[in-house]
Amino acid sequence: MRHIISILMENESGALSRVSGLFSARGYNIESLTVAPTEDASLSRMTIVTRGSDVVIDQITKQLNKLVDIVKLADITEGRHIERELMLIKLRAADKDQRAEVKRLTDIFRGRIIDVSESSYIIELTGSGDKLDAFIAAIDPTAIVETVRSGSTGIARGENSLQIT
Repeated sequence: MRHIISILMENESGALSRVSGLFSARGYNIESLTVAPTEDASLSRMTIVTRGSDVVIDQITKQLNKLVDIVKLADITEGRHIERELMLIKLRAADKDQRAEVKRLTDIFRGRIIDVSESSYIIELTGSGDKLDAFIAAIDPTAIVETVRSGSTGIARGENSLQIT
């Protein structure tokens, strides 16, 4: 089963290395990883997407909690949450028909054209991984020049939050 583990950790050098080292040392795979500072400059928030049984995920969270850099963590897939991913995709759009089709699909998927050149468009799309996959499937594969995806990030809905109390 797919799990999203959200982690508050000290914003220190080597912290990311220790977390990824824990996964690799135990043979666990990280499907996606995002990390950035929080509103507190001393903390970073890391979001890890991984797959495993409940027993494996329980083992991962116990091992992560033992790391000195980890302040707090939660498997947000256990409750209601919102998950998003960002994609930037560069598409060939040299003629009028190609440009019209790219604009039409971008509007359907509620994306934004953020760069235009004589031969290409760069599109920004945000949503679930499935939505981004559907956009890619809807585009002529020969039109795709380059794709960059951020990986998933998520936040618990309602009163639940990952913060120091």
